[in-house]
Order: sequence, then structure tokens, then C-alpha cells
Amino acid sequence: MKIVVTSVMVNHQERALRFYTEVLGFAKHTDVPMGGPHRWLTVTAAGDPDGVQLLLEPMGFAPAQVYQKALFEAGIPLTSFGVEDIHAECTRLKALGVNFKMEPTAMGPVTVATFDDTCGNLIQIAQKA
Repeated sequence: MKIVVTSVMVNHQERALRFYTEVLGFAKHTDVPMGGPHRWLTVTAAGDPDGVQLLLEPMGFAPAQVYQKALFEAGIPLTSFGVEDIHAECTRLKALGVNFKMEPTAMGPVTVATFDDTCGNLIQIAQKA
């Protein structure tokens, strides 16, 4: 068994697509209309189209909205992405206007940083020591 698709709840799919592709550097994988304004919209790591897909999931379920807001207000990241050089990645993302909530911080075997994805979530990036 392996992870094929995982999701990030977003409050605006088009804005999320721009942020996750143009800012974070992911590549659009699948974009299928699901009726109304919602789409099955996934991205993958650039250069890895067969890798794990990240579903930019619309916030159509009211309890999910409460959960997303509670995580954000508590400062808890919704998910974490791995990076090779966290300091270089933070510098790159800041130059693109990304708002960091936590600067790179060593935590045992990893260094982590947290930023606002502009779609209702805090996202953590992590570099193994």
C-alpha cells in the first residue's frame, strides 16, 4: 500500500492552483470539472508526474471549514513538505511574497518553518539534519 493522493483543504481553488504552482513550484497534474465551481484539481512535485498527488480540495463541507480555521488560529500546520535546503527555500519564497509565521527552527533531527498558503492553511516545510 502507498499514498497516491492526499489533500489540502483550500478556500479558493484557483488561487490555490496559482500559489502551489507559481510560488511553491508544484506542477498541475489533473484538472477535472466536478459540477458547479468545484474541480478535481491535483498537483505533483515538479519533475515527478507519477509521484504523490496533492488534491487542492474545495471547502464545501462546513465542519472542514471549522477544522481549517481552528488549525490556522492555533498555529498548527495542515501538512508538511520536505525541502533540501530550508534556508534557501525560505529566502526564495520570501522574495515571492510568502508570509512566514515561523522562521527556520531546529527541532531535533529536522529544521522546520511555517508559512501561510493564502488559502486558509499554514504549511510547514522541513529539512532533515
